[in-house]
Amino acid sequence: MRRFEELREFSAGAETPASISRTKEIFGEELTPREVVQRIIKDVREKGDLALSEYTRLLDGVEISPSNFRVPEEEIQRARKEVAKEFLQALEAAKENISSFYQGFSPPEAKTHKKDGKRIIEKWLSLRRVGIYIPGGKAAYPSTVLMSVIPARVAGVKEIAIATVPQEDGRASALVLAAAESLGINEIYTIGGAQAIAALALGTETVKRVDKIVGPGNIFVTLAKKEVFGWVDIDMLAGPSEILVLADETADASLVALDLAAQVEHSPGIAILVTSSANLAQEVQKSLEKLELEGLKQALEKYGLIMVTKGLEESVSLAERIAPEHLEIICQEGEKIAEGIRNAGAIFLGASSPVAAGDYSAGPSHILPTSGSARFSSALSPEDFMRRAHIITYTKEALEKEAPIIETLAKAEGLKWHSESVKKRVSQKSRAQKDQPPQ
Repeated sequence: MRRFEELREFSAGAETPASISRTKEIFGEELTPREVVQRIIKDVREKGDLALSEYTRLLDGVEISPSNFRVPEEEIQRARKEVAKEFLQALEAAKENISSFYQGFSPPEAKTHKKDGKRIIEKWLSLRRVGIYIPGGKAAYPSTVLMSVIPARVAGVKEIAIATVPQEDGRASALVLAAAESLGINEIYTIGGAQAIAALALGTETVKRVDKIVGPGNIFVTLAKKEVFGWVDIDMLAGPSEILVLADETADASLVALDLAAQVEHSPGIAILVTSSANLAQEVQKSLEKLELEGLKQALEKYGLIMVTKGLEESVSLAERIAPEHLEIICQEGEKIAEGIRNAGAIFLGASSPVAAGDYSAGPSHILPTSGSARFSSALSPEDFMRRAHIITYTKEALEKEAPIIETLAKAEGLKWHSESVKKRVSQKSRAQKDQPPQ
């Protein structure tokens, strides 16, 4: 496990001589990634749009004036004409699958609890405004638009703003715009990185602040989300994407190799094979060596790992301890193993269920817990865009009955005026308009 922990730590964004040199060049001094993010957030808070323009120039190499941050409606509409027909067809099919999966969701009904003149109503409320971060730059991720916007829409969120990294020409990716347009999203900003997170959380002259930020990103985006949590809610602190393939001797080595290669394609992406079959491990290694993909060998050396165990029980135990984002199970006893797994973001069962299907079209959101957080968190879902609220009503008689409890506990905690606020109400004469019993 030590090798794996080092792998996870390294892939999460360890500093390199190149990154240290670039930081010094931009900021004039050596700063840790967290200090960089704190500096950016401070500047956005104090300077607003001017800071966004400056950091877009320094970090993304693009000149964008504040008046051009928001993508014009006509550019969003034009994007559909700039992308391939096949892409639009695939986009619509994926949208249908995701929407179909969430179709059965409905917010829990309001729950009412009554006892001795006391009434408590618990109700669920949709968040008012949400910001969605779509990573980009050299690559584009329209699938993440679908996987984040659709659950928010299903939850009833009315205002959704997207921030995405500008391309070299200063424009947003046409693929991302087409995906957003297909969902009726027209508030899109060409702002990326930690500065985008700061803008969504704090608000600027151009960007209206949101209540929650969701979406994956690099180490600076993740650290920025961590810093602004409390001003706004966030979905999770997502690290690099990861796969763990749990396989036995019945698995097809060439398919396992492709799934591992697909994961490191994220650059960085952690790819792990856990098997009790030394023969399978060797065959997978050979298959990987045959694949032709630029940088694959180097990526696998940095982020790949093959672990051979003494048996299936040890393999399952390792998978549980690692708690991967994606867990593929390709074993004879796959169904039984899957039923017992507790720690995984998403489980892909069987040789015909690759992670790529979950990335694009299966249905559940592909925004999943990483870095072992699958032990206590789940995939993004409509529930993440809702919150609970309680309406508490007492009659005077109900308060009189509970007063001794409240007063005793308040005194025990040294909170005199908590106790007095109840005692005064209980002792005073009834008002002309008496309390009505909760209905």
